[in-house]
Parts: sequence; C-alpha cells; structure tokens
Amino acid sequence: MNDLYNSKRFLWSLGALFALLWLYVLDLRSLVPPDEGRYAEMAREMWLSGDWITTRLNGIKYFEKPPLQTWMNALSFGAFGLGEWQARLWTGLCGLGGVLFSGYAAHRVFGTRAGFYAALVLGSSLFWVAAGQVNSLDMGLAGMMTMALGALLIAQRDAATATERRNWMLLCWAGMALAVLAKGLIGVVLPGAVLVLYSLLARDVGIWQRLHLGKGLLLFCAIAAPWFVLVALKNPEQPYFFFIHEHWERFLLKTHRREGGWYYFLVLLAPGALPWLGVLPQALWHGARRAPGMFQPRLLLLVWVVFITFFFSASSSKLPGYIVPVFPALAILIAVHLEHASRMQRMLAAGVLILVGVAGIAALPHMIETAVAHPAERALLEAFQPWVLTAAIVAAAGGALAILHARYRRRDLSVLSLAVAGFLAVQIILAGFEPYGDMRSGKTVVQKILPHLQPDTRIYSVFMYEQSMTYYLNREVTLVEYWDEFTFGLRQEPEKSLPFQGFVEQWAYLTAQRTKAVAIVGDQTYEVLKARGLSVHVLSQDPRRIVITNL
Repeated sequence: MNDLYNSKRFLWSLGALFALLWLYVLDLRSLVPPDEGRYAEMAREMWLSGDWITTRLNGIKYFEKPPLQTWMNALSFGAFGLGEWQARLWTGLCGLGGVLFSGYAAHRVFGTRAGFYAALVLGSSLFWVAAGQVNSLDMGLAGMMTMALGALLIAQRDAATATERRNWMLLCWAGMALAVLAKGLIGVVLPGAVLVLYSLLARDVGIWQRLHLGKGLLLFCAIAAPWFVLVALKNPEQPYFFFIHEHWERFLLKTHRREGGWYYFLVLLAPGALPWLGVLPQALWHGARRAPGMFQPRLLLLVWVVFITFFFSASSSKLPGYIVPVFPALAILIAVHLEHASRMQRMLAAGVLILVGVAGIAALPHMIETAVAHPAERALLEAFQPWVLTAAIVAAAGGALAILHARYRRRDLSVLSLAVAGFLAVQIILAGFEPYGDMRSGKTVVQKILPHLQPDTRIYSVFMYEQSMTYYLNREVTLVEYWDEFTFGLRQEPEKSLPFQGFVEQWAYLTAQRTKAVAIVGDQTYEVLKARGLSVHVLSQDPRRIVITNL
C-alpha cells in the first residue's frame, strides 16, 4: 500500500469520486450574500440583456471587476437554467481544474508521487475547498493563476524541449491574460513580480530569454485587451474608475473599510492550509534549498507564496479570499516535502490535525458567545454546532488513522487519510451552514412572497440592497436612499434610484391608485413608515429584513 500513486485504476477511481463529490455539493446551499448573490445576478442580467460588454448589477453599470466570471456564469445559465449549482459551476470547475493541474505540474516537474500528493494536499486544503464551493471571484482568479504557474513550471524545467517550452509558455501567457479578465491587473502584476524576484534570488537571468516574450505578449493582448477596448468605447468613464480607483486607490487607501494588520494573511495561512499545518513550516523551509540544475522550481514556488502573501498584506483592502492563489504553490511545496519526510514528520502532521480537532471540540461551547444578539440567529448558529462537532471529530479521527498508517510505514495511506479527513471536514461545515446561509440569502422569504407578485409589481429596496434576494426574485428592484457599491454607476445614471421622500410619495400614490407595491425594509424603516401613517402590511420577515406591501 506504499505505491498507490502507481496504480492507474486507483488514481482514476479516486479522481472520478473526488470530481463527482466536488461538483455535487455545488447545489447543496443557498447563494450567500454579498458575493454569491452579486455575481449570480450580474450574470442573470447579462444573459437576459444580451449585452456582453457593459456589466451591470440591478440594471446599474458595475465596473468594479472584469467580466470573465460574469461571462462564464451567464453561459452556465444559458445552458442549464438558473440555479445554485449553475451559479457556482465556473468556480467549481476552476477549483477542480486547479487540483488536477497542480497535480499534473508537480508530476511533470518533481515526479509521480509528488504529483499525487500535490493533488491530495490542494484538494483537501480548507481555503481551496471552501473557495471552490463559493460563487466569488477569488477562485476564478486562483484557477487562472494556477494555469499560469503550472505551465511556467513545466515550461522552464531543465528537461523541457524547445517545442514544449514554447507551447507551455504560451499557455502560461494565456493563463495570465485570463487572470486579468478574472480580477484585474494583479493577474499579470503578481506573476511578473514573482519572476523578477525569482531571477534575482536564483541568479537565473536566463529565464527571461526562455519566456517567449514576443509571442506571449501578442497572445496576452489578443485575449485580455479586446474587452477593455470595447467597454471603454461604450463607457468612457470606465477606464479611470477601473484602473485608478479599483487598483491604485483600493490598494493604498482605506475607503473600503477592509483594513487589517500587516500579519493578517500570515495568520490566515495556518487555518487555510489545514489539514497540512503540521508540515507547513518544514515545506517552506525546504523550498529555499537550492537543487541541482539551472531552474529552481521549489524556489519559484516559495517566492510565489511569500510575495503574494506580503503583497496583499501591504494592501489597505484585505479579505480572506485574496490569498487563495498561493495554495497551489503551497500544495506542491508540501507534496515535495511529504515525499521525502520521515515517518516522525508525517506522524507530527497527523498529531497537529488531532490537536486541531480536539481544540474544535473544546471550543464548541463558546462558539455562540461571539454571535449576534438576535434570538433567531443565535438559534440557527446553535443548530450549526453539531455539524462543527462532527467536522472536528472527523478531523481528529483522520489524524489518528494517519498516525496508524505512518506507524506501519504505509506512506501513501497516511497522506491519503489526512486528505480525506480534511476534505470531508470542510464539506460537513459548509453543509451545516446552510440554514444560516439560507436566512442570510433571503431565499425562503422570496419563496413566500412570489405568489403575491405580478410581472409589473414594483419592488423597492429601502436603505439596503439584498444581493441574493434580487437574484431569487428574478427581477431588478428600485433602490431607495442606497448607494454604497452603486455609487459610481448611480453617478452615471442617477435616475435609477430614489431619495427616501420620493419613495414615500410613490408609495402613497400607488396605494391611492390601488396598485400593489412591495418594499424590502429593516425594522427601523418599518416603524418609520408606520409612524408616517402609510399603508404597510407584512408579507414576510426574518431576523434580517421585513417585506411589506401597500395593499
């Protein structure tokens, strides 16, 4: 059982089972706001309008990010209809493809067992698995950057032929172009900076002659440039907002209120790498060791992890998903270390996972103490506790099984046990979160009010915008006294929102005309409307919002 990586039947069976599970769970949960609802709604509107150039949210110009994910989601809706798994299909495929391609790249560069381990490590790492099940831009970017990284490793290995080097480098350039279309200039800035640092640290100046810069730049521009040209021609205001505000100002200024300490992402690497935390430091340390040959793939992987982590640490805008692109490189480094790790080192990794599971069990009674005060939300989080308990038990059991296999020198089974435990624990946590996620999305509320709506019923969203509810309503809403992420778009099209007083007047007028209208409001707004003597009747409500009608 120490050569599972050599059994094609086992590898194909494991890969097929993993792919089926990975794709199956895409449909188990509601679309949780803000990201999942936002990018699903943008794609729904794109498919209905047929406008593949100007991206819109709630009918309003929305240029914060490029369109690759919106394109892919819109195509998914066109092919398979609206739904949760359709909205997550692109990110699910990016996550799955990243696992397979990381394994393949490690196989070509470091050997068959390293490739097997790399796929196991990435396919069970907490951040990668979670991001692959969520409709957000982080996994789309990470998937394209994984393509660029893996192709670069294969192209630059010392054994590559001239033809291989050219073809794989062209794939690398294509990956960077798609990464730009996924989330912006970081798709090329980050790999470019990594190459500069690597060439200096490895004293490998010759790598710049092996990049096929001429052909690569032509391919890069052919893929990435057309949309930027077309959108600027149709919307002259877009370039300044996208390139200056969304890149330069977002990185340097604290306007998005997402700042954190310089150590923010360093702290997140630890839980993100579970269940491999016990071998993370050793893998990074070994990555700095020089290997025989001209090209130093482990050093390149290490620079990729360290630079991207510190790059986002320097940013004034921080969200956990920003560092998802580092995990394929981290997985390959861990895989290379695991291949040569001693039995004691593998037992240590398993022991750390046991401690994490035990700590999770011990911390469970305190999980609700930091929760919100609303009784209904607390009840949902309390119902989530058994799922967290189960995940902690699975993690601890997986660690114990890995120690048992390591004790009897079953290297591959030991690594496989950790991977299976990590993957299952994440899936259990995600599945158990659904009742709380459903409440946050407003899906149940929408299902209750849909029978009361006609195609021409006006729906107002007052002092708020419910990202997922708009998607589930399958129609746009009228914003009332709400700007936030719509600020840029509403400056171009101010007629697409109402001041509060204007809403009050319209509500009263529609009531007098006996024309039904619906509004999504908060508790305080509901009390204000009642105090003003307006006709308000509750259709449905939950801890986060109240849906009212005038008739």
